Amino acid sequence: MQLTAGSRWRSVVDTTEVVVVKAPKDDVDLRCGGHAMVAFGSEGEASGTMDPSQNAGTQLGKRYCDEGQDLEVLCTKPGEGTLSLAGQALNLKSAKPLPSSD
Repeated sequence: MQLTAGSRWRSVVDTTEVVVVKAPKDDVDLRCGGHAMVAFGSEGEASGTMDPSQNAGTQLGKRYCDEGQDLEVLCTKPGEGTLSLAGQALNLKSAKPLPSSD
């Protein structure tokens, strides 16, 4: 699938929804709970069986990125599935430390 910054995606196995903050140039395989995510607004409710090894969950308002930080997504609705890219779980992105005021 081709992702673009600002596009919205949802899981087909749980309630997870994300917005793409930073998108890679190439096509990618973005998944949640072991199943490919679909564009927000596409027909159908969440259905299917989640992969038991892909149920670490997502947190509302947190950003997730891949190893090379080519992809970054913002969770707008949490769920039970793990976000992954090409079989590798996305990492929770940590906040940048603020400069000291000394």
